[in-house]
Amino acid sequence: MATYISRNPANFADVVTEVPLATSAEIIAAAQAAHDAQPGWAAVPAPARGRVIAEVGRLFEANKEALARLVTREMGKVYAEALGDVQEVIDTCDFFIGEGRRMYGQTVPSEMPDKQLFTFRVPVGTAMIVTAGNFPAAVPSWYIVPALVTGNTVVWKPAEQTSAIAQAMAEIFYAGGVPRDVLKVVLADGPSTYDGLEASLQKGLIQKVGFTGSTEVGRRLSELAARHLQSPCLELGGKNPMVVMPDANIDLVVEGALFAGFGTAGQRCTSLGTLWVHHDVYDVVRERYVHAVENAIVGDPFGDVLYGPMIDEKYLENHDKHLGLIQDHQTVYGSSSVGRITSTNPRRGFLGDPDAGWFAHPTIVDGVRPGDALYSTETFGPLVTMGVFDTLDEAIELSNGHGYGLSCAIYTENPQAVWRYRQGVSAGMMSVNNSTSGAEAHLPFGGNGLSGNGSRQSGIWVLDQFTRWQSMNWDYSGKLQKAQMDLVELPFDPGFRL
Repeated sequence: MATYISRNPANFADVVTEVPLATSAEIIAAAQAAHDAQPGWAAVPAPARGRVIAEVGRLFEANKEALARLVTREMGKVYAEALGDVQEVIDTCDFFIGEGRRMYGQTVPSEMPDKQLFTFRVPVGTAMIVTAGNFPAAVPSWYIVPALVTGNTVVWKPAEQTSAIAQAMAEIFYAGGVPRDVLKVVLADGPSTYDGLEASLQKGLIQKVGFTGSTEVGRRLSELAARHLQSPCLELGGKNPMVVMPDANIDLVVEGALFAGFGTAGQRCTSLGTLWVHHDVYDVVRERYVHAVENAIVGDPFGDVLYGPMIDEKYLENHDKHLGLIQDHQTVYGSSSVGRITSTNPRRGFLGDPDAGWFAHPTIVDGVRPGDALYSTETFGPLVTMGVFDTLDEAIELSNGHGYGLSCAIYTENPQAVWRYRQGVSAGMMSVNNSTSGAEAHLPFGGNGLSGNGSRQSGIWVLDQFTRWQSMNWDYSGKLQKAQMDLVELPFDPGFRL
């Protein structure tokens, strides 16, 4: 049996957990168990399911610090960010507590007498959820909580790198009252997951696929779901632009770009991709941003640092590949070197032992322009590109030209620029004078183009992912009435004039 050893990415010697990896047959068995449990879970009154989510939320609140410490230990996120990751779970539970009492349908007037029309939300069935390791608590909750409260069962496949976090979260759900077959957790590698999902779809065990991860994998899962006439919920990559207008508050720009570009070591789907700066303020923004990045503290994620390690060696190797895309007309800033931070490739002010973990130098690549590989590549690491623009229309074109459409930001005090940018940009989420990163549990989260298929998570909008509309007509006239054929028409005088 294959196993996965999860190590602390800031300290390889610290083994967090060792877990057996599920085979495709075991994934199918989990899907069968969840499928079989779904009718019983759907039969639980929706307000009672909401109360379960309420208890789950309180347990996450009670275990917030312990779970956040595990997040930092297992995937390397700075502890303050890890606390926020868990807080998002709590906020999501708090929001959906009431949905058990608010899954409203409508009564609709009929065009015929003695007949009533109704609409109802019904659960889709069983969902297979596949999530990434960068937000190991928050993002899974965006799927799991609304799916459960609306009467679905869930098979959850978390990232292998966050196996201990996933197991801890599952135990919290179970302690809150979620039956174990209603939420099944499978720890598996990518190929086994795909094979198990494909077979489960063929057997009719899965009615919804949810995925957070790369655009490449999202495309494969979308094709698989489409063969079964399903529309998956996809939250994919981003190349998120931050546009700086001439009237921007430069202090705010630097602070926002520092967090957006390098929070979680740049391993967010909403991380800053390119900082597009108007030529009138380009030099001052670059100078101050470079200074901020060069002086930021990197290292031990339990310390006072901007960011800690990469999630694991695979992510660092991917970052190194992207460094290979730097071209001769571009200039590199941000640190004393590039690539992995080690005792032989040091960074000034590093906190901790660089040789013990997967740490990477922060990198700014100046001079990016359309056509460059770095213009259109999601780098998913501590790498931010910079480029210049002359007009707002050009900034909009630069923001859209790579095909991603997840998040964006504009810094300006001009309302006209804000509204023009909002109208022209393709991103599903936009910030004004704020970072490209950051989500709230009651706002729709998701993107367009290469960033997703238009599905949204969070808030009431995610209900459309885990419920289907059912309409019903009730004719109590005692006779067959035919819609569009048996018309009720009242007399009128078409020739009337004053």
